[in-house]
Amino acid sequence: MTFTPAAKKTIADFLTDTAAKPSDFDLILTGDLGSVGSELLYELLLRENGIDISMVHKDCGLMIYDREKQDVHSGGSGCGCSGSVLCSHIINSMRVGKYKNILFIATGALMSPVSSLQGQTIPGIAHLVNIKKGV
Repeated sequence: MTFTPAAKKTIADFLTDTAAKPSDFDLILTGDLGSVGSELLYELLLRENGIDISMVHKDCGLMIYDREKQDVHSGGSGCGCSGSVLCSHIINSMRVGKYKNILFIATGALMSPVSSLQGQTIPGIAHLVNIKKGV
C-alpha cells in the first residue's frame, strides 16, 4: 500500500500531461498494489484529481492468484507479479487483439542501504509505460 501514492501521482500526471482519459485505454495495469492499495488508488485519484480508473484498472498482484482458493489475503506483491503478468497474459492478449492500448505502472521501493542505515524512510516509486499495439 505504500506504493499507492506514487502510482496515483504517476497516473494523474500522465493523464494530465497527455490530455488522455481512462476510457482511452483498454487497460490500466498496476504492479502490485493488491486489493487494499487498488481501492485506495481509486479513492485518491477520484478525490484529489477527479479521475475514475476503476472500470479499466487491474492489478498484477490480484490477477496472478485465485484469492478464493489461495490464502494470499489482499493479493500478491513484488516485482515478480508485474513481470509475470505483463510478459505472459497481457502481451499474449495484445497479440490476439484483446488489448491495443494499455498503461502499465510498475511500483516498488527505492532501496538504498545508506538511507536505511541513516534511519530514513524508503520511498515508494512508480514507472509508467504506455504500450500500444501496431503503432
